[in-house]
Amino acid sequence: MTRLALRPGGAALLLSVLLSAPIAARAQTEVRMWTLLSGGDGARMAELVQRFNASQREVRVVSTTLKWGEPFYTKLITSSVVGAGPDIATVHLSRMTNLAGGGVLRPIAPHELQDAGLNPNDFYPRQWQKSQHAGQTYAIPLDLHPLVLYYNKSLVGKAGLLDASGGLLPIEGFDALTNAFRAVRQATGRPGMTMESSQSSYAIWRLWISMLAQRNAPLIENGRFAYGQAGVDSLARIAGWFKAGYAQPGLDYPASTSQFMGGNAGFMINGVWEVPEMVRATRQGTLGFDYGIVPLPRMFGNDSVWADSHAFAIPANEGRPMSQEKARAVMRFVAFVSKNSFGWAEGGHVLAYRPVAESDAARALQPNSAYAGVPQHVIYDPDAWYMGAAGPLEAMASKYLPAALSSQLSPAQALRMFETEAARLIKKRPPRY
Repeated sequence: MTRLALRPGGAALLLSVLLSAPIAARAQTEVRMWTLLSGGDGARMAELVQRFNASQREVRVVSTTLKWGEPFYTKLITSSVVGAGPDIATVHLSRMTNLAGGGVLRPIAPHELQDAGLNPNDFYPRQWQKSQHAGQTYAIPLDLHPLVLYYNKSLVGKAGLLDASGGLLPIEGFDALTNAFRAVRQATGRPGMTMESSQSSYAIWRLWISMLAQRNAPLIENGRFAYGQAGVDSLARIAGWFKAGYAQPGLDYPASTSQFMGGNAGFMINGVWEVPEMVRATRQGTLGFDYGIVPLPRMFGNDSVWADSHAFAIPANEGRPMSQEKARAVMRFVAFVSKNSFGWAEGGHVLAYRPVAESDAARALQPNSAYAGVPQHVIYDPDAWYMGAAGPLEAMASKYLPAALSSQLSPAQALRMFETEAARLIKKRPPRY
């Protein structure tokens, strides 16, 4: 028995000391998060984690950044299978069939959404649909990041492509887009367009499947490639830009963005994730020209455009099921980020959480408002275990399709080599990790 308990009133005093102890610290739930977000996105997510941790004492999120792409997904899959994964991870919605279907992720129950104050109707339908698998929710969408068309107003203006207010004149149809690239080249002597085009580049895949969707040409049907002549023709048309000298082949991602940022290309086909860099350079006065952004033009029958989405998901962690307390803590963080995601929009992303996305502040955000209507036209990679960001099929495409842009292979040859290697992949049974 303690000396305190022997004194008059000691028991009451001891109880008082215990009750006044830092209960919040002792009861604090730690949530481990793995993320593939780096650069500006990584900094914004780190800020959201910091804000969440500072907003309350019951939950503390500890975030670890891993290398983007296949290294991240390989580690996530492996760790979840052996029960050593994180409590929450940022993933791409294009990987849902692979991750959810492979048993890597744990479903999020309707009551867990409700308890966190999240309503499926508060998310854009296409993104919410992509977060589902086999009738269950496996992820909470954070954003949408589509391809867009950036333009240098100085170079494009010299080519006579701006209206009286300094905006880009409408471009509709593949020939009109090609003519715009040609006009810049002829008027300025500089490339009309830039995009990453070296081997292992993903831009060509994203543009190519956008064009297929605009032509209503399926990529895969019944376990076989089904794009046919539309696929060959689409790749040939893109390759034609490079063959004609409107674009420079062989540029990797940093070189292609630097070409545009340096004022040496009239247009750039890239994702909205470059918006923060454009904004930063403009504010610091280092860009050297005014720029604009428009949605990827309609080249064929509709406005389809490739996009992907970041989302939060909960690893299944085989043999180590998540407690209800931990699940509530995880969902509390997800809800906080969703409801405080305006800063995420400043990263160029189109927000998935509608109450913030449709707020006056988000609608007025520049240059985001120029492509705010894109969500209704986006297409993701088809649902299959081998599809998605840095997935095996995309990796195979990045080996062969860029060779058509540098004329190392004809478009037909590039697609035939891609199909030959990929055909074995798409016939495999979906893995259960």
